Amino acid sequence: MKKIIIGLSLALALLVPTTFAAERPLTVPIVNSEGATIGQATFIQDGKNVTIHVKAKQLTPGEHGIHIHEKGICEPPEFKTAGEHFNPTAKHHGFDNPKGFHSGDLPNLAVAEDGTVDVMLVTDNVTLKKGKANSLRGKQGASLVIHAAPDDYVTDPAGNSGARIACGVISSPQ
Repeated sequence: MKKIIIGLSLALALLVPTTFAAERPLTVPIVNSEGATIGQATFIQDGKNVTIHVKAKQLTPGEHGIHIHEKGICEPPEFKTAGEHFNPTAKHHGFDNPKGFHSGDLPNLAVAEDGTVDVMLVTDNVTLKKGKANSLRGKQGASLVIHAAPDDYVTDPAGNSGARIACGVISSPQ
């Protein structure tokens, strides 16, 4: 009887299409301009949405811009190696920009008085699925960048969000 159950389980597993397989969550260390780890971001694919759980410390209290950038390289202190905002649809920057917004644009982070942040961000403009135009696992990779100032949601190309103060590699270039 055990052989029959194992055989049926194996047969069913082979019949299930791989397109329904869930993408594995990605946990990304976040480093500051000195290269010290100050937190992490976990990316979870849930249907067409990607949820990003950002948990970090040692940040300046107040609002900070946070964006997904086009390259999976985070070299301190300035993180310029992360490239520009992730923008496979060639739009302008900012949620309030009438010409559209980048796929990597995210809502500002609100950092508490003690320098910590623990927030969930949700976007349907990116995916963890490989082979898609908006995939964070593409040839150049992708990174998550926290800026010194809040994003104004309009100004192209980066929302006047200031210096890049922290970065995490979502996926490395292939």
